[in-house]
Amino acid sequence: MFYIAPSILSADFSRLAEAVSLAEKGQADMVHLDVMDGHFVPPITFGHQLVSALREKTRLPLNVHLMVENPGRMIPLFLEAGADWLSFHLEASRHIHRDLNLIKEAGCRAGLALNPATPIELLSEVLDDLDFVLIMTVNPGWGGQKFIPATRNKIQRLSRLIAEKELPTLIAVDGGVKIDNLASLFEIGMNIAICGSSVYEAADPVAIIQKMKQIAEEFNRKHSGHIKSE
Repeated sequence: MFYIAPSILSADFSRLAEAVSLAEKGQADMVHLDVMDGHFVPPITFGHQLVSALREKTRLPLNVHLMVENPGRMIPLFLEAGADWLSFHLEASRHIHRDLNLIKEAGCRAGLALNPATPIELLSEVLDDLDFVLIMTVNPGWGGQKFIPATRNKIQRLSRLIAEKELPTLIAVDGGVKIDNLASLFEIGMNIAICGSSVYEAADPVAIIQKMKQIAEEFNRKHSGHIKSE
């Protein structure tokens, strides 16, 4: 499946409920929320209280990305707040299996995030346990950065590995995902397009989300067998 996930990191922080509403109007599949603690990455964004508040404003799944040190102590807070998909960084956790189990036992989708320079080979002992892998295609911490070209090969290699192991694991991509590279990223293995500045800095965010959603739906039909592969 192919999904569109607008990231409110690039939205106006004084109007985040409205940003979520725009995602709904554009028929996005989920909303992406980047939680930053000022330690694992320099910026500080928001905490579980905001996730809880937005949970009351939308029926869309909330995909929460923890860019934090010691994620195990924060995971329960975000699960209780209403996260539906929850990922943390492989580089930040000392007890990856334990932290993944905390998420899965709550009935949520569990993922691991990798920084651009972190090799996918480090996933070898946990890939079977993941619902999704979040590939950072920019260095984490700030929205609006340019896509790092070398990460395309990383996405392709991870996609091949998942296929070889016949796993249902999805690949999310965060950083520099835009209309003009969306289809090519779906082609090489991306399942979840996390789109921040390309959506919320546009003149018409709803129209951009709708265009992205149309591209995703074309790939969904193609991979459902309704459209023959070329």
